[in-house]
Amino acid sequence: MFLDIQMPGLTGLDVAARLATSEHGPHIVFVTAYDHHAVAAFDHAAVDYVLKPVSAARLERTVARLRAKVEAKPAGEAETLRALLTQLGVAVAPKSAPLQWIRAAHGKETRLIPIDDVLYFQSNDKYTSVFTAEGESLIRTSMRELRDGLDEQRFWQIHRGVIVAASAIAATHTDFRGRLMVKLKGRTEQLVVSRNYTDQFRQM
Repeated sequence: MFLDIQMPGLTGLDVAARLATSEHGPHIVFVTAYDHHAVAAFDHAAVDYVLKPVSAARLERTVARLRAKVEAKPAGEAETLRALLTQLGVAVAPKSAPLQWIRAAHGKETRLIPIDDVLYFQSNDKYTSVFTAEGESLIRTSMRELRDGLDEQRFWQIHRGVIVAASAIAATHTDFRGRLMVKLKGRTEQLVVSRNYTDQFRQM
């Protein structure tokens, strides 16, 4: 359930408080222009708190969190949700296993790169570059397809055109322009983190 803070009649927080008494209440996401209600929202077990205006990238991350919540539910509840979605005509495909290998062009060769060797992916026009300790290779897979096939706990999207292996991150810092930058282990290049993806670095 997506709620605003200020609504006719009950506020979004009032609605969340009433739903919290239900044994099988919905997952709640607040979409609002008021950032000072975030603490109260999470006190009401909100899954996410999204500020307006909402970008497509930010909304995709919210949907990913909701999917993770649904998948974490007991099997009985998950099956009930799947049945309801099917009745509504929403296709529910089983989640495929994360990618284990990347088939990429490296010069005149085609290499099979273990996913554990990948440091980061970066989109370049018609191609996507795959960076490993051994160098750069190219694939035709789009960033969207890659993101859907990667383990989101191990690979973090930090920009519309960059996905980085969390294990390859050495540190973060803010540059003179106020941008959050990612420093990689054993690498000289530094990667820019888009404002839409800074939340995942607050713990660092």
